Amino acid sequence: MAPTYIEQIQEAAQFIQSKLGGVKPAIGLVLGSGLGDMAEQVEHPIAIDYNEVPHFPVSTVEGHAGRFVAGTLEGKSVIVMQGRFHFYEGYDMQKVVFPVYVMRAIGVQTVVMTNAAGGMNRSFQAGDLMVISDHLNMTGANPLIGPNHNELGVRFPDMSEAYDKFYRKLAHELAASVVGEDGVPLKLQEGVYAGITGPTYCTPAELTMLARIGGDAIGMSTVGEVIAARHAGLKVLGISCITDMAIGEELEPLTHEQVVAVANRTKPKFIALVKAFVREVPLTSS
Repeated sequence: MAPTYIEQIQEAAQFIQSKLGGVKPAIGLVLGSGLGDMAEQVEHPIAIDYNEVPHFPVSTVEGHAGRFVAGTLEGKSVIVMQGRFHFYEGYDMQKVVFPVYVMRAIGVQTVVMTNAAGGMNRSFQAGDLMVISDHLNMTGANPLIGPNHNELGVRFPDMSEAYDKFYRKLAHELAASVVGEDGVPLKLQEGVYAGITGPTYCTPAELTMLARIGGDAIGMSTVGEVIAARHAGLKVLGISCITDMAIGEELEPLTHEQVVAVANRTKPKFIALVKAFVREVPLTSS
């Protein structure tokens, strides 16, 4: 008989724990396109390829290394996902969010969700970082559809504060200490992330609609993972790297390579902000 979803989570978690040598990560970092180098900041790293982990899917997207890196960052135990899984790769939502539940099973309390996103707010510009205040689930799917697993969370999770208010405030306070190569402090934006399925980039009409209903940035990830994280009782900080401007009325052709290139240029500010957050975020003792 095939293992149940809960059994798959437990088996994956047990395998990862067997590789960690006693390290008990309290913070999970999910790194989006072009942002995977954050994992190079982890001290005493322990790398685990996704294809080693029982029941794990394989990341197929350029800019996603496809492995966990566990260790110490700013004095705290962390586990980093270098790459994630996407609905557009053909995985169902339960498989897309599987790693979130596995991180919770190994003791993670807080998750930093990052992504590369298009900016729909005209006050943004490519290279900005945006703290996610809320999201629009435009995927037409939800990872909690189907029988609820009470071991993971309640049937009807509250989403009134999907992105932790204190974490958002802390990120803004820390941004003032992040100074770019030009000597200018980081200007940290805040806004609503519109999650779509992809893999096509949006049409001008779609972008205009999403901006009019409240979206500030748009991308192809994060939303399902945040739903699962809140279902599992994890606190979430979301950060989008604005890699291009997605203004419907002024849309220009875009490639994934361009997205990754801008994310690469933004990495120093992104890494500095995430490291500061990990250093300062309070954790409860387990």
